[in-house]
Amino acid sequence: MDQPTEQIQSEQIQSELENFREQWRAEVSARSRNTAGSQQQQQQQQRPTSTQAGPSSASNKPPRRNEFAHRKAPSKTIHLEDEDEYHQAQHFDEPDPSNTIGGQKLSRQDAASSKDKEQEPQTALDFYEKAVEKETSGKLGDSLQLYRKAFRMDDNVDQSYRNKHFPGRWTKPAQVNPSNAPVTVPNTAHHSLEGPTLSLPDLIASFSDLRIEGAPPECEGVPAPPSPISELPDEILVHILRDVAIADVGDFVRLAQVCKRLAYLVATEDQIWRRVCLGSEFGFGAMHYHWQCGIQWEPLDVAQELADDADIFTLEELAQRRQEESRATTILMLRSLYAGSWQTMFRRRPRIRFNGCYISTVNYIRAGQASTHQVTWNSPVHIVTYYRYLRLYRDGTVISLLTTDEPAHVVHHLTKPNLALHQGGAGPHLPSAVMSSALKGRWRLSSAADNPDAGLADMEGDLYVETEGVGPKYMYRMELTFRSAGKAAARNNNKLAWKGFWSYNKLTDDWAEFALRHSKPFFFSRVKSYGVGE
Repeated sequence: MDQPTEQIQSEQIQSELENFREQWRAEVSARSRNTAGSQQQQQQQQRPTSTQAGPSSASNKPPRRNEFAHRKAPSKTIHLEDEDEYHQAQHFDEPDPSNTIGGQKLSRQDAASSKDKEQEPQTALDFYEKAVEKETSGKLGDSLQLYRKAFRMDDNVDQSYRNKHFPGRWTKPAQVNPSNAPVTVPNTAHHSLEGPTLSLPDLIASFSDLRIEGAPPECEGVPAPPSPISELPDEILVHILRDVAIADVGDFVRLAQVCKRLAYLVATEDQIWRRVCLGSEFGFGAMHYHWQCGIQWEPLDVAQELADDADIFTLEELAQRRQEESRATTILMLRSLYAGSWQTMFRRRPRIRFNGCYISTVNYIRAGQASTHQVTWNSPVHIVTYYRYLRLYRDGTVISLLTTDEPAHVVHHLTKPNLALHQGGAGPHLPSAVMSSALKGRWRLSSAADNPDAGLADMEGDLYVETEGVGPKYMYRMELTFRSAGKAAARNNNKLAWKGFWSYNKLTDDWAEFALRHSKPFFFSRVKSYGVGE
């Protein structure tokens, strides 16, 4: 009697297990179908165009007369993700530890790692901040574990994070008179004790009559310490501020935090902002709206460049004319689009930044291979992470790199000498060996010649990058557009969204478009070792 009973119980357990497995498999298959359906819909929206006849030249660069032959229709920006309103830009202010050998620089890295070990996260907010840091660097596996720990400790930790780092992005503005009481009621609960709040322009204007004050005396009866800057006339002070802006416009803006007088000069001295905009240090004097060199950084063909201008005979005259046209366009945009404010133009008009590089972090999940010899309760997946780097130079050249190495190990090596050093795979033992996969290229911005039918506000805003291909007969072409991420007031045009990615075959004269299913936008990251850019 015991054996049939045990057999019946084991059969019941097996049947329950089989039912559970079937339910689990049905749920997994339903999720996979939903994922596949969303991917198929996204592929239909981003369906690559078939190869199309490109330029009629088989040289190392396609002819500029038919530069956009790879397009079947006007390209549209592909929005691959949300607007990244909570994006935090990365800054690489520390020098690369691998630049020097020995124990001094390496010990700094070891000290940093030991410091991180000592400062383990304690609260839910600490775990959440650490998870965001890991996710930004592309370590999704570590970030998922930290996110789980944070939400187990506090299910509203995401709101706490937003309150700390982005307080003005999602909270509702406070009501001026929440009790709807009449203005004559002297109730301090709904009336400000300090008078009406001034707008930012009015607040800046209220600083116009203020002067720079020196430090007070250290004690009573002792004369105040000298303050030479408070005795300077405004003409000399403005000249000093202009030199600071030319050296580093970021330092010039941060002078507004010193005192109210400097804040007024930084915000209202339009002649300083005019010099910054028209100059080649940080402004639009360094922007290129025509190709400046070949893809492999060779000089341009003089005959091809002068073919459209019969009255110009040298490249110097052509460059002078283009510079005058660019300056005229800048003046026209200043009056029509930016209300005559040079400061507004500098902040809003698309421009390239040379004191850092643009980084695209790509993460996606790929299904793994399940074991065929045993029944598994889950299916393995692979989290794939890789990075794209673009460093643009003032002379119109660019370095492009695709690698799995993290930005902290790459950005300090992203230089032209390292590219020449590791050309052909040389020096694989050096810390900068990642540059053996880097590609040469060139860049330019869009202009009225690219969009003849567009208005003044829409004829700019795109970036064209052409680089070497996998072999001598191929060439890559990227089309990107400027966007803003993070705090819009401080991070304008710090994002490059994809518009298209093509490969050009010089022998067969064909264009082939790459799918952008996993591609992510580029975000600008400042690198202190670059200085103001080369």
